[in-house]
Amino acid sequence: MIDWTHWHNEPILIGGLTFLGWLYAILTGPYRARFAPGTPYPVRHAAMFYGALITFYLSVGSPLDQIAERYLFSAHMLQHQILIYPAAIFFLLGLPDWLVRVVTGRPNLQPILKVLTHPVVCGVTYTVVLTGWHMPLFYDYALQNRLVHIGEHFMMFGAALMFWWPVCSPSKEFPPASYAWQMLYFPAVVIGMTPVFAYLTFSSDVLYPTYEFAPRITTLTPMQDQVLAGSMMKLIGLSVSMLAFAVSFYRWYQASEKKNPSRGRAYANKP
Repeated sequence: MIDWTHWHNEPILIGGLTFLGWLYAILTGPYRARFAPGTPYPVRHAAMFYGALITFYLSVGSPLDQIAERYLFSAHMLQHQILIYPAAIFFLLGLPDWLVRVVTGRPNLQPILKVLTHPVVCGVTYTVVLTGWHMPLFYDYALQNRLVHIGEHFMMFGAALMFWWPVCSPSKEFPPASYAWQMLYFPAVVIGMTPVFAYLTFSSDVLYPTYEFAPRITTLTPMQDQVLAGSMMKLIGLSVSMLAFAVSFYRWYQASEKKNPSRGRAYANKP
């Protein structure tokens, strides 16, 4: 049964997160003067970055991982949603522009980065990675092989960083997409993800043997658990995307008002 006191301490996970935290501390602390002389310590960015590391660990290192890996598809879906949304957003918001410029400022890399950070490429990459990993062959294999499972999570997290880049980019060389692009981007990704939503939710069969034959720790049957997981994927993804769409629309409206303040006053004075 579930050991609620078990928290993962594998070297790959703990070592990787510790190294990232140490590297960030070194680059934003003692070495900050080399990249951005006179710039104060980025307190807000640091809070976001370390929040991303903590959120990442809570997703894959807490007892949630045991439930997700052995018992419930819906728990595994929740785990992925945590990686895709708060963890990835916090990570990008935690990177100061002067820090990412170490990579984005390199002329030899800029042609490649220009392609990779284009909204179409980001959206397609995210959709393909998540859809591909939910194919029964790959998904169940990851549940049976720990290293493959780790690779799956890192690929999903990387795809999530690309998904959020057109909105949360910390780079001045490759800034967020225009508000018009953003308002097209989110509905397009939701549409692109619809086939995998439908596949999980409306399949007449239990797709993953691991969950079909797992011990039942809730009253959910394997099929009900699968429907719940598919519904979570759809509803959480749709809710976050529509919220992001609303924020982009609001920012577009505010920017438009700043450019044409007389138009807003004219509308306000109409009888």
